[in-house]
Amino acid sequence: MLGNQILQLLKQEIPQIEYERYIKQLRYDEEASRSDIAVFHAPNPIIAKWVGTRYAQKLSHLFELKTGVKPSIVVEVKNRRKKATAPKQGEFMEVPAAKSSSKSTILNPSYTFESFVVGSSNQFAYTAALRVAEKPGEQYNPLFIYGGAGLGKTHLLHAIGNFNLTRGKQVIFTSLEQFMNQFTHHLRNHTMDRFRDKFRNCDILLLDDIQFLSRKEETQKELFHTFNELHGAGKQIVMTSDQHPKKIAGLEERLRSRFEWGLIVDIQPPELETKIAIIKKKCELNGIQLDNDIVNYIAANMGNNIREIEGIIIQLNAFANMMNQNITLEFAQNVVKNQLKERTENITIDDIVKVVSKELNVKPSEIKSKSRSKNIVAARRIVIYLARSLTPNSMPSLAQYFGMRDHTAVSHAMKKINEIIDKDETFKAKIEELSHKITSSGSE
Repeated sequence: MLGNQILQLLKQEIPQIEYERYIKQLRYDEEASRSDIAVFHAPNPIIAKWVGTRYAQKLSHLFELKTGVKPSIVVEVKNRRKKATAPKQGEFMEVPAAKSSSKSTILNPSYTFESFVVGSSNQFAYTAALRVAEKPGEQYNPLFIYGGAGLGKTHLLHAIGNFNLTRGKQVIFTSLEQFMNQFTHHLRNHTMDRFRDKFRNCDILLLDDIQFLSRKEETQKELFHTFNELHGAGKQIVMTSDQHPKKIAGLEERLRSRFEWGLIVDIQPPELETKIAIIKKKCELNGIQLDNDIVNYIAANMGNNIREIEGIIIQLNAFANMMNQNITLEFAQNVVKNQLKERTENITIDDIVKVVSKELNVKPSEIKSKSRSKNIVAARRIVIYLARSLTPNSMPSLAQYFGMRDHTAVSHAMKKINEIIDKDETFKAKIEELSHKITSSGSE
């Protein structure tokens, strides 16, 4: 397809990160395109605006080199295209356009509410962020989102910003480190008026990684006054941190109390089903196809950091392209194993019982008992299966551990688990996730 050939030519001339983040998400509409108009679909208005502004002329030139005709470039949001009319030759037509009065620091246009996968672990934070985006300064001001690394806090910040850019709002997104660096620079150069004009005259201030404010007394003082100015003017403030504001050491009490004025929400590590959905969404956004068994393997073995998971997906695709081969489960396992830091030599049956009992909500003593309750029998079989996989214990030694008559009961348990794994991909993924949690805890 001609449009795809042009995108591949563009790939050779631009930074890899820009291709992966933006250009790769474009889809060429062959049916809607003509010799004088080339139509591309983007997943959201922000990417449409970014690509059109930055690369429309380049794309038009590449078409001319390939076909001898220099078309106008149309970049529009998928499924929202109006009938294209030809603008002047080489001109960029953007559909729909963001308001020209909007401004922001750098936002990632891929981070939108539409691309955020919602599960029970993050639903409250997502809903709060969406409410704030829809009515900035009216509800939940400030909004404080906290949780571990790579769980989606920064994604929600960008989503709030991107949502409001299309509405003509003035958005400032900055990490706390960038805020401190700019503060220090302007303080040293006696240009604090410029610093304050920037941060106190926006509609929405998005501050990432606020925990680094710890013990930074001068920066805390400046942020305190910036907070008061914005809040008093009804402007929205959203912050993220890796911990609750009460747990940020070295934070002035007056600032801590202001962080708690609005709404504080946390994001928990995603459950297995949400991780699988996230991986599928990332594959869709990056134009990568993975079979379900590969998706389940990554979800079970790559922990909870979504950034790391996305990195693995992109790495898998890059390696497969370089080696000119399909991504199989075996191929994925060979790539992923180099990312895993697992040590199984010190894992004991007790370690396995501890993890399984917690995950399946049964007591360790019940797993070791002779109870025939259905859920306890299932948990016991899983422990036996994992113990055979992760420890050097033989079937007779496992039978002795559980007080069974002989190894045939252990063999029966193994058979039952293998039968379920063969029939149920979700169960298989759950077993792999349990295995990862056990090996990860063993390496701490």
